[in-house]
Amino acid sequence: MPSPTGVPGLQTVDPASLHQHLSQGTVVLVDVREPGEHRGENIPQACCCPLSSLEPSQLPPVADHQTLVLHCQSGMRSTKAAEKLLAAGYSSVIHLEGGLNGWKAAGLPTQVDATAPISMMRQVQIVAGSLVVTGTLLGTFVAPGFLILSGFVGAGLVFAGVSNTCAMAALLSKLPYNRAA
Repeated sequence: MPSPTGVPGLQTVDPASLHQHLSQGTVVLVDVREPGEHRGENIPQACCCPLSSLEPSQLPPVADHQTLVLHCQSGMRSTKAAEKLLAAGYSSVIHLEGGLNGWKAAGLPTQVDATAPISMMRQVQIVAGSLVVTGTLLGTFVAPGFLILSGFVGAGLVFAGVSNTCAMAALLSKLPYNRAA
């Protein structure tokens, strides 16, 4: 099933093979995206264990005849989750090539919840963009001091990129519609 990657102990599985293994019950599939993302669209049979709070002890049980497979949207977060599990003592970890995007590109089925909130990244982009436009318009037409708002948001985005933390996403995740049901 798996093929080697550049990370020692990390292996991959292609979407078609994973689909076959899911139908045979030989894998336990774990989605490491955030709960809101998982609710919006997910691979049937996948359980959600977000990378942001991933603890090996909280993973679903894996029977002797089963293999643990991780996935995310594109493969980046599942690679990080796999590295975390490997560091915690797992001898090998498998993740889905291309993540959910690869799964969908292969024409495989997903479950979609149209009532789920949009992804956190899109929410951050909408709020940050709105604040920058508002600050720019107010700075241009009302008082130049409002331009500080745009600069503040820009600085926050730079900090988020450099530190890999996002205060705005943390704040938005507290809103009722972003909390897990």
